[in-house]
Amino acid sequence: MSKSALILRHLTFEDLGSFAPVLEDEGYRPVLIEAGIDPLPDPLDADLVVVLGGPIGVNDEQAYPSMTAEREWLAPRLAARRPTLGICLGAQLMAAALGAKVAPMPGKEIGFAPLELTEAGRKGPLAALDGVSVLHWHGEAFETPAMAENLATTSACATQAFALAPNVLGLQFHPEAGELPTFERWLIGHSVELAHAGIRPEDLRRAAEENGPSLRIAGQAMLNTWLRGLRI
Repeated sequence: MSKSALILRHLTFEDLGSFAPVLEDEGYRPVLIEAGIDPLPDPLDADLVVVLGGPIGVNDEQAYPSMTAEREWLAPRLAARRPTLGICLGAQLMAAALGAKVAPMPGKEIGFAPLELTEAGRKGPLAALDGVSVLHWHGEAFETPAMAENLATTSACATQAFALAPNVLGLQFHPEAGELPTFERWLIGHSVELAHAGIRPEDLRRAAEENGPSLRIAGQAMLNTWLRGLRI
């Protein structure tokens, strides 16, 4: 019998990426919810919830009321420790729903770089990412929620991932993206942000060519390990 996976998407091209085939192989049936458009279902129903990234911020609720709605929707699910995975904005929404602060960083972290895993990170699913350059693309960061473990850091951001027991995982970085040719959609879609940040698309494209294949393999291994460790 298939398991339900509710996918909350904020931007069309920031999708499941390399995670999609892993979910299918593990027997999950994805149900796509478009943030700010589709109604949010009962937060406890789905076997798995994946909250994807996007260019807006948790603190932009005045301009984007869906940020408040999503944060409030996540709160009871996280309180019940139902399986939930957040990526970038998704992780920030989870952290905020758990009462942690999310705030702008001194500068944006955009590009490929490896993580420094904490002791807790090395003992869990993120061990698959050890030594692998992952895709970073954010200008805000979360504090580690109360009772959660910080799993990874970088020189630009001390809180790259958190976990609450086996079922709740928030990732500031993008392990699901960064491989060409689909990464070209990110370069085109975020062209204005890259220009403002002074980052050349050709440099990111070159980095994706170098790091994308290994990130896909490591990211899929990480997700597979996490899914198999869930307590549903």
